[in-house]
Amino acid sequence: MTSQDLYATNKTFTDLGVHPDLCEVLTSQGIINAFPIQAMTIHDALAGRDVCGKAKTGSGKTLGFGLPMIQRIAATERLVVRDGGPARPRGLVLLPTRELCVQVHEVLEPLGAALGLHVNAVYGGADIERQVKSLRRGCDIIIATPGRLIDLGDRGELKVEGLDVLVLDEADRMADMGFMPQVEWVLRRIAEHPHQTLLFSATLDGAIDRLVKRYLTDPVFHEVASDTQTVSLMSHHFLTVHQMDRIKVAATICKSTGKTIIFCRTKRGADRLVEQLQKEGVNAAAIHGDLRQSQREKALADFSADRLPVLVATDVAARGLDINHVDCVMHWDPPEDHKAYLHRSGRTARAGSTGVVVSLLLWNQTIDAEIIMRRLALKRPIIEVFSNDPNLKDLANWDPTLEDSLR
Repeated sequence: MTSQDLYATNKTFTDLGVHPDLCEVLTSQGIINAFPIQAMTIHDALAGRDVCGKAKTGSGKTLGFGLPMIQRIAATERLVVRDGGPARPRGLVLLPTRELCVQVHEVLEPLGAALGLHVNAVYGGADIERQVKSLRRGCDIIIATPGRLIDLGDRGELKVEGLDVLVLDEADRMADMGFMPQVEWVLRRIAEHPHQTLLFSATLDGAIDRLVKRYLTDPVFHEVASDTQTVSLMSHHFLTVHQMDRIKVAATICKSTGKTIIFCRTKRGADRLVEQLQKEGVNAAAIHGDLRQSQREKALADFSADRLPVLVATDVAARGLDINHVDCVMHWDPPEDHKAYLHRSGRTARAGSTGVVVSLLLWNQTIDAEIIMRRLALKRPIIEVFSNDPNLKDLANWDPTLEDSLR
């Protein structure tokens, strides 16, 4: 495997052999130089190799697999049959959540259009009939969640047997969320057809390693960004709070740190926290699986566009969040383990920027926090705070380890 610093690269997409029309679209968006995961994978993917990339969410994987997939499909002649039958895409991107599906589609759709390709998104929680109509208008590449893809296949609206390129993005998350049987449903159907597989994951062990060994052909491996690198870009705070003062502490932080994502363990807890924050004068909205897709999309759009300063999310919903320029991640409820801490915290300190991560701990949660810190090699004091503490208004620059007394 090769590895390199996450954001230090001076290679342009033209240097990597990306089609001029695609480079023109990227340039219009202000994207000139490639991130390392893109610089490492695009050349091999354009050459037709199976590629296995280890990289965190936010490291630039979408263009790393999207550009070569679009370019290779556009350059391949294929007889198109317009018989009113099922859609027969030539490229497929499988993702674990609808939010990530929407975001990847937003990135790839204009790139596909530049080379005359139809890029469709299909995911659960949305009108399936509308998605069927979209597929019937034209379908070269599909961005899909596994469940909805299989639903469309079972209805006879979609055939995957003729895929030229399959992308498995966030493969570790699909494994965590129980999607591996659906992923293998696709892999078995394309096994006899020559195709290229591009797999990206934060880890390559367990179910992912078995999948790579069974279904990928002589893959080339690339790795970017270790957990240590990711953690080092964040300012971590572990604060003990009193139950009656907890919401005021959270509100004080939210009012001072810019865009903030707060993680709760349950859907009901997320809704209740939104109500409490609003009573404290904080504009917040929730995102979780019980909300309508339109509500989730509006909350994400408002948050991304800086119209909403605080987003309260459950862990399942958070696995689809891919938003840059998040200033702070708050753990209202503790994560289940150190891996979940990294998944949540990784919503900030993206694309080379820094960020604040703060855990609000009740008295009986400090031992779990100490275990997480040990496993991540984090050495941070656990500090008792109250909502009138001036340090809460500048967490990015507060280093309690430099204080003579830790209260």
